Amino acid sequence: MKNNSYLSFLKIAAIKASGKNLLILLLIVMSACTKDFEDINTNPQGFTTATDGSLFNNIIQSLVPTGNELFYIQNEILYKQTQQAALTREAWGNFTLGTEDIWKNYYSSLPEFRELERRFNSYDTSAELRNMQSMLKITLALKTFKVTDLFGDMPFTEAGYGFQNLDLLRPVYDSQRDIYLRLLSDLAWADSAIRLQAVAKEPFSSFAPFDKLFGGNMLQWQKLANSLRLRHALRMSAKEPELAGSIIRDILENQRPLIDGYDFITPKLESACLWPASAGFRHEALNWSFREHNNLRMGEVIWHQLSYHDSTDGSGISDPRAYIFFETNNANQWKAYPQPASITTPPSGGIPYGTHRDQAGAFSIKGETNIYSPFNYFVVRDEEQMPIIFITGAEVHFMKSEIYFLGIGMPVDKAQAEIEYFNGINSSVEWWMQRAAQSKLPSSGISFTEVISIPAWLNAASVQGRWGFWNAGSEEEKLRFIYAQAWIDAFRQPDQAYCLARRTQATPRNGEPLQHFRLPYPPSEAAYNAQNLQQAIARQGGDSPAVKIWWMP
Repeated sequence: MKNNSYLSFLKIAAIKASGKNLLILLLIVMSACTKDFEDINTNPQGFTTATDGSLFNNIIQSLVPTGNELFYIQNEILYKQTQQAALTREAWGNFTLGTEDIWKNYYSSLPEFRELERRFNSYDTSAELRNMQSMLKITLALKTFKVTDLFGDMPFTEAGYGFQNLDLLRPVYDSQRDIYLRLLSDLAWADSAIRLQAVAKEPFSSFAPFDKLFGGNMLQWQKLANSLRLRHALRMSAKEPELAGSIIRDILENQRPLIDGYDFITPKLESACLWPASAGFRHEALNWSFREHNNLRMGEVIWHQLSYHDSTDGSGISDPRAYIFFETNNANQWKAYPQPASITTPPSGGIPYGTHRDQAGAFSIKGETNIYSPFNYFVVRDEEQMPIIFITGAEVHFMKSEIYFLGIGMPVDKAQAEIEYFNGINSSVEWWMQRAAQSKLPSSGISFTEVISIPAWLNAASVQGRWGFWNAGSEEEKLRFIYAQAWIDAFRQPDQAYCLARRTQATPRNGEPLQHFRLPYPPSEAAYNAQNLQQAIARQGGDSPAVKIWWMP
């Protein structure tokens, strides 16, 4: 994020990069965003003077992916592996810049979690405090699941305490299984501890304004806790079927609150997202990661999910999300990049992600060599209205559809599975249509609807007409329909699509089966925590992308 003015503050650095080198009690001048989260950043000067709310604000801010993560991990690796898009040229290879950023982002924020945990444990117990503790546990689970699902085993139970205990400067690696069980237990605790009405008194009343995720709405926090429980219980269901089934059953049988996409015929369109404009920042790394990378285009795999045929005039498009995720090439044609591509495939080029397109007269200029359909410019350029997505109501519906279809923790119920499947399609299509309707370019203020028209006949019904269960030739194909729609909904969550592809091996795909299963640990770990790192690598069977993580079948 870019700071337009600078309010310098001092912060004690407890850890560097991985958070596990020798304790550095140095005073480091850091820049506090006045545009990024400007109305809540209160110049925290280290843990000794920072308020609870300002520490939590920093934690929420750390949910924003860095430019290097977007560029080197999402764009260069994950879109290729999920085949949600085509990587037309592998020109960078500096993926360690991305893994270092993911690792540093996590472990540099972990001391703030630990400090808040320490403070909360010292306060008088109240329902308001339990709400604050729940918010902290849920956010920690959200961040930790992301990292462990990319790398596998990682330091957790001993990590982040270096500023409190010198003996924990080089924490051991927890197994991914242990991390999962701990986080799922914490989420269950949070679900039971939250009190929806305990929001008016201190210390909650002064803490809530720093919550830029849900604005202190405890029902939404409770829904996020249970939605994460459902996601990760399902994710580990092949390895821990009884435990996973009991968690899923507890959530569904007891009707625990979940993020909701559709209630039969009523759109809810809920999601857990960080909305830049509401949070007070501009997600400037987003366009940078596409503009400088410039190698992603629409591939054949997703195109064949969105269109009946390859006519370049778009007459085969059956899904309105085609117009939201992608756009025509420089010749105003819909053209997908081959997957896999042959050595004779013409190269991709052009300037489809250049900021010159912000102006109305230049919007259609994508460069003569841009012969394949790029990502929609609004998706990669809107810095204020395009959210950072953590989980959608549609994803919850697709998870429930799979659960009922296969009988995971619940009795097999094919009729309920179909209802959840259609709810998922309805909520995904309408949620993305809503995003398009609200999207604007940052420089000119041009809206999506001013320059892009989605044909009126394309809607959730047109998607159901093509991908309804009645079109499937077998039960296996119906299951693949569920996975395909979940995969499409996760278009701007390639890390979640990567998890789905690894877990099921049944998402849309051309060519060889997926053989990339994890990210190698960042090189800094070999310098900062070598002994524990090597033990973790040996325990898991190696550090290459070919090594499966714990929950994979």
